[in-house]
Amino acid sequence: MISVNAVTVSFGGYDLFDNVSFLVNPKDRIGLAGKNGAGKSTMLKLLSGLQSPTKGEISKPNDFRIGYLPQDMIHQHGRTVFEETATAFEEIQKLEARLNVVTHELETRTDYESDAYMNLITELTDINTRMDIIGAGNREEEIEKILKGLGFERTDFHRQTSEFSGGWRMRIELAKILLQKPDILLLDEPTNHLDIESIQWLEETMQTFSGSVMLISHDRQFLDNVTTRTIEISNQKIYDYKTNYSRYLVLRQERKEQQENAAKNQQKVIDQTEALIDKYRAKASKAAFAQSLIKKLDRMDIVEVDEGDTTAMAFRFPPPALSGKIVVTVENAGKVYGSKRIFKDANFILAKGEKIALVGRNGEGKSTMMKMIAQQVDFEGTVQLGHNVMMGYFAQDQAEKLDPNKTVFETIDELAVGDVRKQVRTMLGSFLFGGEDIDKKVRVLSGGERGRLALCKLLLQPYNLLVLDEPTNHLDIRSKEVLKKAILAYEGTAIIVSHDRDFLADLTEKMYEFRNGEVREHLGGIGEFMEKLKMYRLTEMNTKSPFLKAKIDMKEEKPKVDTQLDERLKEVKFLNSQIAKSEKEIERLEAEIKLFDDKLSDPSQYQAVVNDKEAFAKYEALKKQLETEMQNWEALQAKLEN
Repeated sequence: MISVNAVTVSFGGYDLFDNVSFLVNPKDRIGLAGKNGAGKSTMLKLLSGLQSPTKGEISKPNDFRIGYLPQDMIHQHGRTVFEETATAFEEIQKLEARLNVVTHELETRTDYESDAYMNLITELTDINTRMDIIGAGNREEEIEKILKGLGFERTDFHRQTSEFSGGWRMRIELAKILLQKPDILLLDEPTNHLDIESIQWLEETMQTFSGSVMLISHDRQFLDNVTTRTIEISNQKIYDYKTNYSRYLVLRQERKEQQENAAKNQQKVIDQTEALIDKYRAKASKAAFAQSLIKKLDRMDIVEVDEGDTTAMAFRFPPPALSGKIVVTVENAGKVYGSKRIFKDANFILAKGEKIALVGRNGEGKSTMMKMIAQQVDFEGTVQLGHNVMMGYFAQDQAEKLDPNKTVFETIDELAVGDVRKQVRTMLGSFLFGGEDIDKKVRVLSGGERGRLALCKLLLQPYNLLVLDEPTNHLDIRSKEVLKKAILAYEGTAIIVSHDRDFLADLTEKMYEFRNGEVREHLGGIGEFMEKLKMYRLTEMNTKSPFLKAKIDMKEEKPKVDTQLDERLKEVKFLNSQIAKSEKEIERLEAEIKLFDDKLSDPSQYQAVVNDKEAFAKYEALKKQLETEMQNWEALQAKLEN
């Protein structure tokens, strides 16, 4: 399909790629990996034809169609959502225009026996055949299917594109690309601004897409679910792994260890050779031998160890101030913007130390609820903070709200008080702002740098309630993991809005879903919620009908489905807890057995252990317990799988 042959890309004397080659095969699912600045986005531009290599060539078939979604794009205005999406059918529109011309000529001409008339009939047949092949007949159905999958409602179809945020306009561009049915999709951070349901829909679409896919993403679970091949760009070279992202990380670490071992062994050879050269260089009888050794060193290819990007944030939230047992109380809360009601009758209580997530589609009110808790908007009902609650609020657009004219240091220093001011440089260093970086103006920072700087502000006071609205926006995978660990270790209370499933996994045990103007509680983590959501989607698809009777039937059946799901989820949660306990017991037994094994392998302790019958009996008992516990673990796993 696409062949990258000995490609080199240079910028100002620096090689971004050096003589790299690889093939993109039909139906490949490729994730591009590499540290920031390695050239991932440049590679997509090369493949799309927007940029040319300094050396080498990229070859593809003449009729090959490419769909490219960049991170940043110029959006067109002046059309409705439906009209703009319909521009994806440019070929169909041209064919329809020509069809009208040909049809008109056939109706008005009378030279039925002429070659020109016969040519028009042939062209008419060709046009109709081509339109059937590319699906001109069900165009509107395809547009509606794609737009609804990406989160648009039918009422949005006739709204102007200018009324939507950049994230929603990006969805329109993605819809256009998918409708064009290209031979390959090149996607640069496609999950940016998508909610969980839209990401899940995109995953399913990618899995059934007939062409190839190459993408860049900071969403680890999305990469694992979509890709089956990972191409890493490192040190101007390409490393190709026939596996998904998580497995690639393991193989990459193994490769690095092999490189380090090879480099150590080579250095030993070099040191020994140089010692021989020094020894024999001054002796006339051995001068030729010394020269041959020097030539041998000159010809030696030095083993390079990949310089992985090991830089990462390293921070913990400060110990929180004491608060009352009830941190947030929400009673009969609702919000209306103009004539549009967002949600109503929201009720929940957040206890000290709890960590919950607000989930749901974009526009259903999650961020609005966060603003209500932060007392930044008016609302209906009651939203009350508990005794001695100190809240740290991270807004969805927190990074964009930073003053662009201030430096990194000034941004933090002006908010720091007391002894914290002495630690500003250290704090900034933990968020990867060191040396001259602290004197940079905010306006020149990347999206990821702004996100880290905005997070740093949360460390300035000992907040006992963190309200975090999309804190992972613009963060790379490693930074997300550091933030997740910091929240897990945080002793206070947290409310989190995020569409990153890998980030939410094991982070919260309770979620509140915003859907169709209501707020529903879901016990369990994001995994259980996604499974339940999938069941709901299947139920809606099977029961959906324009007739009122079908809607009533769906409402009558829904409690039955909910009850079955709740029972199933309770059983899954119980089995997961039992498996976790079993795994801890296995770890404990293995640790105790290892202590005995270490003593038995030590000649100075071996005899004493063997002669101690009581200790040896305990050792044998531990091994039996371990065997029994392993069987118990296997039985629990089998139940969970069933």
